[in-house]
Amino acid sequence: MTDIKAQVAQDLLDIGAVKFSPQKPFTWASGIQSPIYTDNRLTIGFPTIRQRIARGLAELITEKFNQVDIIGGVATAGIPHAAWVADLLEKPMVYVRSKPKDHGAGRQSEGAAIEGKRLVLIDDLISTGGSVLAAAKAINASGGQVVGVVSIFSYELPASQVNFDAAQIPFYPLTTFSELMAMAQQSGQLSESDLASLAQWRQNPQAWQ
Repeated sequence: MTDIKAQVAQDLLDIGAVKFSPQKPFTWASGIQSPIYTDNRLTIGFPTIRQRIARGLAELITEKFNQVDIIGGVATAGIPHAAWVADLLEKPMVYVRSKPKDHGAGRQSEGAAIEGKRLVLIDDLISTGGSVLAAAKAINASGGQVVGVVSIFSYELPASQVNFDAAQIPFYPLTTFSELMAMAQQSGQLSESDLASLAQWRQNPQAWQ
């Protein structure tokens, strides 16, 4: 998977899905100040790139998980990628809302019946893992079994590993923060001081300034 990691990292940089701003950091919804912002929703607008991502995620699932009954997409950014992967693997699909509907049957997941089934969930990126692990908890509470998580990208934050370990759910990204830094450095997008600042942020976002 080494080649696909580098290629997808370069793809994200090429389409502007990743933005760097160490001097004027972004503020995430969680309140974290970050010198990097990733918007993988942009990938759906590029057929060649989204097809490469789908193939990569399908190969990752096939390689890492022995038996998968259903592919799940985490709302909203994971849904289109889950649909393409489910097609490639010829598997049923579900998508998982952030919370149950407040009307109708009040379901949190839609699509295939999940009771007694093994699922892999797809999200566009992993920061701390909170949203996708909440989706996994909802699936498990409804009788399914989430055997793993895959994503297009991971920030490789220490908190994500802690959270996935605590949930006892393995996760595998298609490409990573480290790969992005390597590609950005090769193309001259980041100075040495910027690279050092980004590395410090990844180790401890809360303490980074």
